Amino acid sequence: MKRSFSLWLGLLALALLPAMAQTPAGPTGKIHGHVINPTGEPQGGGSVSLSTDGGATLKFTFPVGTDGTYAGEASPGVYSAIYRAADTPVGKMVDMYRGVRIVEGQDIEQVIDMSRQEFVDKMPAEQKKALEEIKKQNAEAIKANQVINTLNADLKVVNQDIKDAEGARAQAVTELGATATRDAVEAKAAEIRTAKYTEVDTLMTKDTAVMPDQSILWTNLARADVGLKKYDDAETNYRKALALETSAKKPKPEVIGVANAGLGEVYARQGKVSEANAAFDAAAKADPTRASFHLRNEAVIFFQEKNADAQVAAANAALAVDPNQPILYYIKGQGLIQQATVDPKTNRIVLPPDCTEAYQHYLALSPTGPYAAEVKGILDQAGEKVNSNYKAPKPK
Repeated sequence: MKRSFSLWLGLLALALLPAMAQTPAGPTGKIHGHVINPTGEPQGGGSVSLSTDGGATLKFTFPVGTDGTYAGEASPGVYSAIYRAADTPVGKMVDMYRGVRIVEGQDIEQVIDMSRQEFVDKMPAEQKKALEEIKKQNAEAIKANQVINTLNADLKVVNQDIKDAEGARAQAVTELGATATRDAVEAKAAEIRTAKYTEVDTLMTKDTAVMPDQSILWTNLARADVGLKKYDDAETNYRKALALETSAKKPKPEVIGVANAGLGEVYARQGKVSEANAAFDAAAKADPTRASFHLRNEAVIFFQEKNADAQVAAANAALAVDPNQPILYYIKGQGLIQQATVDPKTNRIVLPPDCTEAYQHYLALSPTGPYAAEVKGILDQAGEKVNSNYKAPKPK
């Protein structure tokens, strides 16, 4: 935050007479401008007056607004423009500009700039020292604001890049067309993801070097590392985010949750099931309002990694928090179907009881969902009828 400078008084001491509250008689001209204090910032308040005798008498006076601007009308002539602060004692002024010419029918601009060297040179030594300190602090504040503006702009790009990376497959289909082969689509999607995560990695590497105490920057950098399969780097950066946030005066539960869930994904992608479970549990505990979200993601990630046992366990943990998420029943069913057998007499598949139940629950909650046709086909092959009477329990 910028600091302001209190105007000193009495640099110019004259026997000023009060301003005459008069309306210009006859032809007039206009004057406008703004007042700048010694720090270079607008000086609000006070007044600007016009004098024809070098400041002895104030003929026309115009109030200065809070933004440092003023405007008014005066009779044509050559004046001195006098600035007085709201608390300037009688008989004194703060600054004066000579040779201000008011011309009939014209609007002239007159800036009262107290940051000019001529004015600063007249300041007492202690005030010059105070002014330099304020200028230094203001310059640092401006620099900090510029850094923050840059970071915010980068974060906006990063957020969009992550969304684009997550929607890479759909974008690949759009670009290649409906006739593209699956391999071509997957290759294009991988290309899009790599490009997006590389940009995130570049921006966040730069920004963490500038402001290493911002946990959100480290979580975004780690997210890019996961997308680029740089798992060791991702773990390191998620841990940096956790260390910063847990030691903060007001830790943010959502950031701690994201960092722990990020670690969970790192471990799950590497097949470290117990470590992943612990990390996702920590995420749910740290940010209970998003516990369902974190635990669902754990099940989805194990499903993507084709770890049947882990995905079933993760789905059960997530369903214990929110039993109304169709995708979790599908993931659970897909994990349990690995245990299915074939009846040698009928050649029908025999589903484990929990698998059948999971599929039934999925259809009850999402009868026209993206996996509905697949699930109905599996149940049909197993000779199971779709049970549409399932009622999911309420979340705990």
